[in-house]
Amino acid sequence: QESEFENRLDGETASDSESRSDFGGSSTVPTSDDTPEVLNRALSNLSSRWKNWWVRGILTLAMITFFFIIIYLGPMVLMTIVMCVQIKCFHEIITIGYNVYHSYDLPWFRTLSWYFLLCVNYFFYGETVTDYFFTLVQREEPLRILSKYHRFISFTLYLTGFCMFVLSLVKKHYRLQFYMFGWTHVTLLIVVTQSHLIIHNLFEGMIWFIVPISCVICNDIMAYMFGFFFGRTPLIKLSPKKTWEGFIGGFFSTVLFGWLLSYVMSGYRCFTCPVEFNSDTNSFTVDCEPSELFQLQEYNIPLVLQSVVGWKTVRMYPFQIHSIALSTFASLIGPFGGFFASGFKRAFKIKDFANTIPGHGGIMDRFDCQYLMATFVNVYIASFIRGPNPSKLIQQFLTLRPDQQLHIFNTLKAHLVDRGILGSLEDA
Repeated sequence: QESEFENRLDGETASDSESRSDFGGSSTVPTSDDTPEVLNRALSNLSSRWKNWWVRGILTLAMITFFFIIIYLGPMVLMTIVMCVQIKCFHEIITIGYNVYHSYDLPWFRTLSWYFLLCVNYFFYGETVTDYFFTLVQREEPLRILSKYHRFISFTLYLTGFCMFVLSLVKKHYRLQFYMFGWTHVTLLIVVTQSHLIIHNLFEGMIWFIVPISCVICNDIMAYMFGFFFGRTPLIKLSPKKTWEGFIGGFFSTVLFGWLLSYVMSGYRCFTCPVEFNSDTNSFTVDCEPSELFQLQEYNIPLVLQSVVGWKTVRMYPFQIHSIALSTFASLIGPFGGFFASGFKRAFKIKDFANTIPGHGGIMDRFDCQYLMATFVNVYIASFIRGPNPSKLIQQFLTLRPDQQLHIFNTLKAHLVDRGILGSLEDA
């Protein structure tokens, strides 16, 4: 009955049927009970509804524990995990397309897909290495050459894959092959680009990585809890099990959680300081003088609320105000990443992207909202937080020729003198 209900919600049109015929019919991925046997035995007396609740709960606690462990292991491990998650998400999406493509016995789709993944990662991570490991790059001759011609090498690699695709075209299947070419590139745009933004957020400080991810996790859990116990009103046809009660409950819970988590984390330098690479020790450092965002300040409480809470002022970190914006996005806009993924899965008649995590589906099922959140955080930092980085400017300045350095020095000196800053410094 549930399957028939979901099919009615699909609202398939003639254009859907035509599109499916281009792909050789609907490609369904068979689903099976991937719950560990020990949990099946322990929960055998429960109804399927409560069994699913306990399975999801236990596996959620396990994933949260793993999340805390990788945070404890430091930035390098976090970046490695982000890379592994990206590869797994790409594999899950490409596999769906490959199941269709393989039925026609057409060449090179999987090979080219992974080749383009390699090219895009080479481009993005090469840009990151040049940007954040500038001193190390300038110290090593091979890295300096690769950095200088990085974009040309990246473009050459992509052109090679492009030519390979053109040579792989097979008569009578051109349309399908171009579908899959677009499939690969859209997957790269969604998965690789946004995982690259996650790493950029991490370099701004681990708090910009942990708080947004935790808010999405909190919203997912609390929306499920409120929907499970109080849900009555359907929210969106793409996800029949989502309810307005879960959506609203998740929103208020996430805002409160993000505000409290930000208060706790803002007091620790290991979370608030930018992640920087120390070329002397060849290791990452997270030690700095906290910026104004992470220093307690006193705020006046609006008169309307003073009579309710009984306080006139409150001491809090400015970052907590930004956390309200982050948690609001995570709970109001972030779920649309999940709705998008639900629509994608409905289009191909599959329940989950994979069965990697029992009760949760594949890795992509868990990170569909995270990628959208990562993009927002990166845009938010660039728009409201980040300013020019003096250390990076000095690094670039030191790579210039002596005459260029002297020209910049004289220009800066004249500017400071005109503003009266240099004279005051000399007097001091």
